[in-house]
Amino acid sequence: MTSPRNRRPSRHHRPVRALLILLAAFIPAVLMMAGCSVDRSGQDSSKPTIRLAYQSFPSGDLIVKNNRWLEDALPNYNIKWTKFDSGADINTAFIAKQIDFGAIGSSPVARGLSAPLNIPYQVAFVLDVAGDNEALVARNGTGINTVADLRGKRVATAFASTAHYSLLAALAQAHVDPKDVDIVDLQPQASLAAWQRGDVDAVYTWLPTLDQLRKDGKTLIASRQLATAGKPTLDLGVVSTQFAKDNPTVVDTWRKAQARALVLIHDDPQAAAKAVAAQLGTTPEDAANQLRQGTYLTAAEISSPTWLGTDGQPGNVAENLHSAAVFLAEQQQIPSAPPPSTFQQAVYTKGLPGVLTAQ
Repeated sequence: MTSPRNRRPSRHHRPVRALLILLAAFIPAVLMMAGCSVDRSGQDSSKPTIRLAYQSFPSGDLIVKNNRWLEDALPNYNIKWTKFDSGADINTAFIAKQIDFGAIGSSPVARGLSAPLNIPYQVAFVLDVAGDNEALVARNGTGINTVADLRGKRVATAFASTAHYSLLAALAQAHVDPKDVDIVDLQPQASLAAWQRGDVDAVYTWLPTLDQLRKDGKTLIASRQLATAGKPTLDLGVVSTQFAKDNPTVVDTWRKAQARALVLIHDDPQAAAKAVAAQLGTTPEDAANQLRQGTYLTAAEISSPTWLGTDGQPGNVAENLHSAAVFLAEQQQIPSAPPPSTFQQAVYTKGLPGVLTAQ
């Protein structure tokens, strides 16, 4: 791997143009890499396939996958899980029409619903609200003690992710121009490797990589603090608009499975941690610690006006996504923010609240 020190710096005044230039070439590469992490166990060519994108952060989505709840509830379908490293990669897979569902952060969703991507998908679930499970950490020995100290330093984050959004929000809060920081685009594991080589001074990322960075670094700010300052980030479950239109009962089953996972996190944290640990390749104790760092809603909360809302009445998630898009436009990450109606139409409320509690 080429060291970030030898890369041409990725500056924030060029991202929109770069996105337009690289998108077509990037899609095949992402799908090729993602294909290495596809679970095709038990595939039956005579049955239709439901394609789900997941990420390795602690969530109910990992519980659903580990416990095979979808496989049990939908025996007439193949269930294909594909692992992705970030929301940007999942957006690319949606553009290529390679997935039906995805676990993805609110910032990449805001970007995906905006030009030039204009991805036809809808938010159908809130997996978690970012807390201490996503944070900005400075490496020991760099002399960085505050966000303001990042001027002139090299900071890694996964572009177009919730961590990227939160990094920009933290810089804005500290009155630091992003152009005064050398921000490089690295996925979590690549940022950890760069950190260990001493090639980056700080990283904004999420669990489980985040806990590894904390061992020899200092947390400058966490997404929980930014949320209280008006810049919350969420992990969302999205579904292709066309798939939802054609398969509403499948979407209902998927939402019920996700709601069941939230119940497990709240009512039996030990069982939840065991399932998450199996997917992350860690111990149940470590998984339990990771789960404690996030905020997991109840089914009643998800269908409240604060979040998804109810059938025909989209909740505040739409405004959250619109605010994120406005901020991204201000930071020149997208050309402009779509109107609020774009995000209201992108919240899938069909059957809420009843569908989350029906057995």
